Amino acid sequence: MAELSKYCPISDIAFENRDDVETAFRRLFDPLSDIFSEGCARVRLEHSASFCDVVSADLEGFSRPLWGLVPYAAGGGKFEHWSLYHKGLSNGTNPDHSEYWGEPEDLEQRLVEFAAIGFALAWIPEQFYDPIPDSEKVHIKEYLLKVSEKRYPVTNWKWFHVFLTTGLRKINANYDHNITERNLHDMDTYYLSDGWYGDGPQKYTIDYYNPWAFHFYGIMYRRLCPEDTERSDLYVERARLFTKEFKHWFADDGGALPYGRSLTYKFCCGSFWGALAFADLEFLPWGVIKGLYLRHLRWWAHQPFSRANTGIMSMGFSYPNQIVCERYNCPGSPYWGFKIFLPLALGADHPFWTAKELPMPMERDAILKVPGMVISQYPKNTIALVSGPHQQGSYVRFQGEKYCKFAYSTRYGFSVEVNDRSFDDATLDNMIGFSEDGMGIRIRTDLKARISGKVLYSSWYPWSDVSVQTWIIPKGQWHIRVHKIASARNLISVEGGFAIPAMIARNLMKIHTSAHSSCVVGEEDFSGIVDLTETRSVKVNFPEPNTNMMFAKTAVPQLRGDIKANEVTTFACAVIANPDISILENDWRTVPDMPTDTELQAYLDTSTPVLSD
Repeated sequence: MAELSKYCPISDIAFENRDDVETAFRRLFDPLSDIFSEGCARVRLEHSASFCDVVSADLEGFSRPLWGLVPYAAGGGKFEHWSLYHKGLSNGTNPDHSEYWGEPEDLEQRLVEFAAIGFALAWIPEQFYDPIPDSEKVHIKEYLLKVSEKRYPVTNWKWFHVFLTTGLRKINANYDHNITERNLHDMDTYYLSDGWYGDGPQKYTIDYYNPWAFHFYGIMYRRLCPEDTERSDLYVERARLFTKEFKHWFADDGGALPYGRSLTYKFCCGSFWGALAFADLEFLPWGVIKGLYLRHLRWWAHQPFSRANTGIMSMGFSYPNQIVCERYNCPGSPYWGFKIFLPLALGADHPFWTAKELPMPMERDAILKVPGMVISQYPKNTIALVSGPHQQGSYVRFQGEKYCKFAYSTRYGFSVEVNDRSFDDATLDNMIGFSEDGMGIRIRTDLKARISGKVLYSSWYPWSDVSVQTWIIPKGQWHIRVHKIASARNLISVEGGFAIPAMIARNLMKIHTSAHSSCVVGEEDFSGIVDLTETRSVKVNFPEPNTNMMFAKTAVPQLRGDIKANEVTTFACAVIANPDISILENDWRTVPDMPTDTELQAYLDTSTPVLSD
């Protein structure tokens, strides 16, 4: 048995069966029971803040654990703290109580948290609601009905209203069915194709809100509202198509591809696989689905996501790190990850739990046209090359880094830029960055993307008078990037390979450079970049700490080159990285050739838009 780590409260769990998953839920919930406020309506894990008010943040801490508690209880799990939720639900909805959650308003963060409460009302009213005195149920209903009448933004949030009203229906509250119907209709307009939804008014945001929101809720809706067979059948078919694509986002060690916003929700990345089981949807053999689910939890059992001996889930991804979080993330936000526990609602005799765990066959160069990805799976590492849908500036912090890098990896994640006053220190892993004066940094954030077979193309403008065309071409473990830059100004550029862990002393990291290549070798990992145009200088950069999603300290091989005004500059490089230090003696010696201009034009001529250009 593995030893329990003070930095990971589930590190000693093998995650081989249902009992192990139950143990993980209890281990993660138990520290919360002592943090409920006196009136039990608020759970404040620490004193950091988000853009919402403090009451909304405390409500997150109260409601989000319900995503795990509801299936745990529904599946027969014994819970000793129901009085916290009975008292908290009553006091939070009572306008005369000091812990009142406040008057609900249109479009506010508070609306999010009533989805989990609606789920609890709909699925386990006997434990969650029925024991509350009838006199207190009056103001609970009144408050939740007020919430149901508020306006939700044009995003996946409309599902939160649907879940709230499924709970209101269960407790016989007279809500406006027309609002629910409109929200369900609106969410159908977000659907694109091949199982993918695009979030937001322009439907350009494609990320984990597909598996853990649109599909997760659609699959659950099938169980909560079985009478709506037409919609349920539609959601099931879309989820079937999505399964074929989403399986490529995982590595054989259970790691999921860090990509996009809200990654502080941690193992919510794997919640889709549990939702398939919950809805009895065997889109892959049960053993394969079970393997994807359990391996993901095993991967998290090796991550130091908690502070010493607290058992509290921290903000950040694989380790405590608020730098990479969104402005809407609160200390209670990570408990959205409790969606992973949904299959605990199933009995131990369900085929999901009884099936023999099976591996997921590794594939190379899987083409995902809608999100603009070409994905290859290697031992302990899955790499996605990306020229995704047209991304516009948004409320997401580090939007360019989270959506617009050239490559993402389950092993190496991605890094964010925290110091735009020092271009020399920029991380720029799997990006090319430009600067006029060595201080400010411009990167790919807003692009038009196209795809030709397994070759990705994008056009983008770091300034209005600087255009960049980028081709990304997979070549085995390598991939090639070509940039054609037409600039009206003199610029300097830095382009990086993958950021690998550098948690050991710097002098123990092995660095190899030549005139046109640089690579770095760590304890288990290799990362290298080769300048195919032989016009740039080389270096290995050790970026600022706590800028990477996976590791607190990293090393990145880089190329630096100059761009002259009123000329077209071509840069090309070959990039390789994997947790395999033998690359230094084999693949590193066989660098792929740079494509010709004729080949590049042929790729462009045969390409089609990713969504729309």
